[in-house]
Amino acid sequence: MGAGVIKGKQGGRRRRGRHQTQAMSEINVTPFVDVMLVLLIIFMVAAPLSVVGIPIESPETAATALPSEEEEPLTITVTETGEVAIQTTPTPLDELIPRLQAVASERSSRKVFLRADGRVPYSQVAQIMGALNAAGFRDIGLVTESGGPTLDGAN
Repeated sequence: MGAGVIKGKQGGRRRRGRHQTQAMSEINVTPFVDVMLVLLIIFMVAAPLSVVGIPIESPETAATALPSEEEEPLTITVTETGEVAIQTTPTPLDELIPRLQAVASERSSRKVFLRADGRVPYSQVAQIMGALNAAGFRDIGLVTESGGPTLDGAN
């Protein structure tokens, strides 16, 4: 990003000897814009990965991601040991429906994401989905990892 040299104009006459030169005083912003765009893309990709902090191993599927919304999505997590958390707050199963109803009264969106460890029995996931339905959440999205096996055998 250094300064260049502009050769002076000689008005059509040829001179023998030294050419007059002056320093170019313009700033090249193209590399700066390129770096900023790369940083923007990195942050756009990294931001959704830091939404919920409870570690689980989600099952892998060939499904595509859901479109994002304006309001932060409500996330329910079921760990391998069967513990349930609303966002990052652990919640006993007997208090799950009342707490979900309290959350539903404060939110405009009825969308909820259910994250369950792949080793959790399906019956327990179905019970949590029933509790979500009883609390008024009808739009339930199951969170999985992309890149898993498809039904046609292709990965």
